[in-house]
Amino acid sequence: MDADGAGSDGSCYYSLLGIRRNASSSDIRTAYRKQALKWHPDRWAKDPTAMGEAKRRFQRIQEAYSVLSDQGKRAIYDAGLYDPLEEDDQDFTDFMQEMLAMMDSVKTEPDSLEDLQKMLADIVNGDGRATGFGSAHHSDASRGASDASKRTRVAPRTAMRR
Repeated sequence: MDADGAGSDGSCYYSLLGIRRNASSSDIRTAYRKQALKWHPDRWAKDPTAMGEAKRRFQRIQEAYSVLSDQGKRAIYDAGLYDPLEEDDQDFTDFMQEMLAMMDSVKTEPDSLEDLQKMLADIVNGDGRATGFGSAHHSDASRGASDASKRTRVAPRTAMRR
């Protein structure tokens, strides 16, 4: 899938079903049924030239519905991370659902990238203390000598000479 949310064949699952991105599960189910009835291969059995196209569209409609009707897969799809060619990864889906639940539980919206980074650090640390990674207001001096002494600089590798 590409960054625009396109499926394996370049089409957007939402447009394939003829729905908006904020469609409810009921809207998704209704649109799926409508499209599935329209493009079911049995309806096109009398027209062999159109049957191949109907079968292809029906499969794409089923793929779109299987993703958009599953909240975990839909979240991954909306984030641009869903790959229909990969096998289902239930652990990743569970992780994404947990992350979305955590994000929903946060009452305030972050005002800046630094606020968002602090929120993520709080989640990762689990103790309410942000590490300040990437944050402009945390300098090496404010982290303390113990943090600075733990970091070492590594020189880039150079080609070996003979």
